[in-house]
Amino acid sequence: MANRPHGRRDTRTHTAPPITVEAPVLLIGSDPADYERLGRYVDALRRPQGLHLTMLHLGVLEELARDIADWTRGITDIERATRNTVAWLQDLPVLGAFSGSAERLTVLGRGGVSGLELDVPSEVHEFQVSLIHALHELLDELSVDNIDDFILSSHALGFRSPRWTPHVAVGRPRGGGSWEIAPLRVDFGESRIRNRHLLPAIDAR
Repeated sequence: MANRPHGRRDTRTHTAPPITVEAPVLLIGSDPADYERLGRYVDALRRPQGLHLTMLHLGVLEELARDIADWTRGITDIERATRNTVAWLQDLPVLGAFSGSAERLTVLGRGGVSGLELDVPSEVHEFQVSLIHALHELLDELSVDNIDDFILSSHALGFRSPRWTPHVAVGRPRGGGSWEIAPLRVDFGESRIRNRHLLPAIDAR
């Protein structure tokens, strides 16, 4: 994997929430008890009202803009990176509501989160791929070279793997590994930009 921009370790802290493209979970199973039964496998089971499927994580907007400015060595400044990214986000297409299923709980990332592995329709995978292609186009427009290296190196984007695995994080795992569960239907609403209301206003230039 490529180094972080300019090889620096990120020591910045942020209070601003990250920006993601996600689909909210509307329903898991046929009744609330279906979801609550997952508590036998995980600790601190998350409230079902906040569950979602992340399809693209952009991170904190200010940090992403700074990463772009650093990577391009100022050819693209923070203001332009911010303005173009906000306009890009506002023009992204919307994926309609859909349903998926889950038959396994697995430990995600560095082991601190347990999530439902999802089987989702092909159009959901195609939409996620289209988001990555659109991100490439945005970064090219902003004069980012070696785009794949940038995506895997950006502190804001936080990509750990080029492969997207559909999942819904539900709590903290009890131990490692994965567990087979009774099949669950998972219904999702149309895609949305998380924290969209916090995006700065931009000039129409």
